[in-house]
Amino acid sequence: MRSGTRPSSTDGRDGCDDALVETPRRRRARRATAPAGPPERVTPAPVAAPAPSAAGHTDPVTTTETLEPGPVVADDRPALDLLVWDAPNIDMTLATVIGARPTAASRPRFDAIAAWFVGGAGEPGRGGADDVEACVFANVPPQHVTTLRGWVEALRSFGYSVFARPKSRPDDDIDQSMLDHIEVRANSHALRRLVVFSGDGRNFAEPLEDLARSGTDVVVVAFSEVAGYAISSDLLHFVDIEDVPGAFAAPLDRVRLDSLPADGAWLRPTKSLRDAAAAYSTRHP
Repeated sequence: MRSGTRPSSTDGRDGCDDALVETPRRRRARRATAPAGPPERVTPAPVAAPAPSAAGHTDPVTTTETLEPGPVVADDRPALDLLVWDAPNIDMTLATVIGARPTAASRPRFDAIAAWFVGGAGEPGRGGADDVEACVFANVPPQHVTTLRGWVEALRSFGYSVFARPKSRPDDDIDQSMLDHIEVRANSHALRRLVVFSGDGRNFAEPLEDLARSGTDVVVVAFSEVAGYAISSDLLHFVDIEDVPGAFAAPLDRVRLDSLPADGAWLRPTKSLRDAAAAYSTRHP
C-alpha cells in the first residue's frame, strides 16, 4: 500500500510520498555507495621470515615458557550513537497499519524523534556517546525529484543526513546502502548504540544480531504489527514507533493487539460492509 501525501517541509513530519515506497525485497549481492563511502580494507603488514642459522636452516624454537597476555589496548575511537531510517519501509508499513493513505497529521515527526534519540545518547565524557549521527535513506524516482526536494531540505534542517539514491528500476532499494553505512561507522567509531527504523527483517535481522553480539546496543524502531523479527529476538531491543514521545501529533488509528485495555476495545471496520459486499459480488458474479 502506498502513500501519496506531499511532503511537509516545516513541521517535522515524515512527508515522503509514493516515490519512496517500495515492496520489501531480499538483499541482492551488490555493494552500493554509502554516505561516508565503503569501509576501507586494511591489508595486514607482511610478517618478516625468521633469520636463517649458520647451518642454513631456520633456528628451532627452544623455549617452552608460557607468554603472559599483553595489556588490553584501549579503543580510542570516539563512541558513536547512530540512527538510520529506512524511508521506503516506514512509509509503506505506516500505510499498512492504519489501513489508509497517511496524511500530514499521521506521519511521524522527525524533530521529536531527533530529540528522543539525542536524549538517549547521554552526555559526552559522562558515559554517553561522543558523537551522534542520524541518517535517512530514500529512493528518488526521476519524476519525483521536484516533489521530494522540500522534504529532503526539511530533514537536513532537523540535523539528519540524507542518502538519496535514484530509483530507476522497480527492484532498486536502499537496504544495502544502509548496511554499508553501518559498516563504515562500525569501523570508524566505537559503535555504542545503533537505532534502526525499519520493519524489514529479511535484510536486517542477521547483520543487526551480529552487531549486537559484538557489544553494540541495537534498537529496532518500527510498528509492532510488522516487526516480528525484532520482537522475537533475544539480541535486539524493540520500540514501537508510536511509543517514541511526540512521534505523532495524534494517536494513530491502528489495531495494537499488544496494548489492548483490560476491558477490551472496539476495533471499527476500515471499509463499509456494503463496499466489501459489492467488491465480492464484482469478483464472483
